[in-house]
Amino acid sequence: MKLTNEGIKDRKVWEEKGYKLPGYDREKMVERTKENPTWVHFGAGNIFRAFQANVVEKLLDEGVTDTGLIVAEGYDYEIVEKYNRPCDDLSILATLKADGTVEKSVVGSIAESCILDEENEKEIERLREIFRKPSLQMVSFTITEKGYKTRAYMNKVVGLLLERYKAGSLPVSIVSMDNCSHNGDKLKEAVVEIAGEWVESGKCDKGFVDYINNPKLIAFPLTMIDKITPRPDDTVKAMLVEDGVEGAEPIVTTKHTYVANFVNAEETEYLVVEDLFPNGRPQLEKGGIIFTDRETVDKTEKMKVCTCLNPLHTALAIFGCLLGYTTIHDEMDDADLKRLVTRLGKEEGMKVVVDPKVLSPSEFLDAVLTKRLPNPFMPDTPQRIACDTSQKLPIRFGETIKAYRKQSELSTDSLQVVPLVLAGYLRYLEGIDDEGREFEQSPDPLLDELKALSPEDVLKREDVFGVNLYEDNLARRVLEIYSDMKGNGNVRKELEKI
Repeated sequence: MKLTNEGIKDRKVWEEKGYKLPGYDREKMVERTKENPTWVHFGAGNIFRAFQANVVEKLLDEGVTDTGLIVAEGYDYEIVEKYNRPCDDLSILATLKADGTVEKSVVGSIAESCILDEENEKEIERLREIFRKPSLQMVSFTITEKGYKTRAYMNKVVGLLLERYKAGSLPVSIVSMDNCSHNGDKLKEAVVEIAGEWVESGKCDKGFVDYINNPKLIAFPLTMIDKITPRPDDTVKAMLVEDGVEGAEPIVTTKHTYVANFVNAEETEYLVVEDLFPNGRPQLEKGGIIFTDRETVDKTEKMKVCTCLNPLHTALAIFGCLLGYTTIHDEMDDADLKRLVTRLGKEEGMKVVVDPKVLSPSEFLDAVLTKRLPNPFMPDTPQRIACDTSQKLPIRFGETIKAYRKQSELSTDSLQVVPLVLAGYLRYLEGIDDEGREFEQSPDPLLDELKALSPEDVLKREDVFGVNLYEDNLARRVLEIYSDMKGNGNVRKELEKI
């Protein structure tokens, strides 16, 4: 069973093993997409393959659309070279359901894969050609928040937008689908800054900045995305190998990206998008994507990031590392940790939750606590989630603290779990677990800087916590809990106590 155009022609073999195959004429879809592309996506990683590409797959199967996606990779070219092209841009999606079943499907909606490499004239010229096409409606991104701050990457993206401007100021929507706050604004800020510098240096005329800033031509919608897609899992790999799938062994690129011809993901997914598309858009609402206004997107993002998922994830990441856990679902079998995240969400977070109406906060949180985090078939790790924790704390906990301070009937003195988690973070920075063993902390741009500070000085960092913790009793209480956590076994004792 070889994952190529030729390999999946033997449909009977694949279907007998339980794989759902594309039900449309893929060859014609690829031709149409290349000639009249509607959607280009930057970031050929797992979230894109498991979510956006699968939504389009459903629409192709149902006859809602007849064009697929073009994916471009601007950071790790080996993803395209070692996975996409050898597999004819096909991908296996293993959906890991909470009831233990695995749904296997071959996703064929990616019509073409490109490399954003200005040193390769053939590769960059193909992307320029795509950006000059009047049919292009949407350019989306999953390159992480750090990607928008990476000048080399964004210079190349802005160069492609300049091509679209030169082709007649053609309209398009530029859509960040990254899991970060106000993602569309951050993407626009990066694009506008570069375009402004290019005008000043004479690289392009002022009309280009006017084009970028004209919402009737260029839109930067806000989005809220949520789907857990861990690295390729050995258990899933073994299942595919047993089925007879060739090439299922994951590849680790020189840039440490884990790539395979399959992606494993949870069933639950949410994508809420501000409906700003000056050149029209595919009917993605028929694939479960919610289109709404800016205020509602902002509310769904705050609901998830500040209350219903992300703070719980960070709490489990911190204490998982301290208590020696290597999977999130195992943490949810720990009574103390389960109570920790349940209280964090249901008792402390829900008092200040933002209700977006298009999604129910209580139902969202219940799904997180009862299905998503405990799912034994989701091989997510606290170590992965602990990456960049210093960048996550301001939104995941700082916003809740601000809300408690703003509401007269509430006080941060009533918070118990939030200060416990912040104290746990101070303990995490020591790199010593609750048994006294050293552990390797996850990558974080401020890790070395924070480790060099005293706990008191760490808590003074408003850029890390999003608020001044010394404004009330929070800093003092965090330091007291942290002090009690010192020594072997005391992290567990504080968890049990609080």
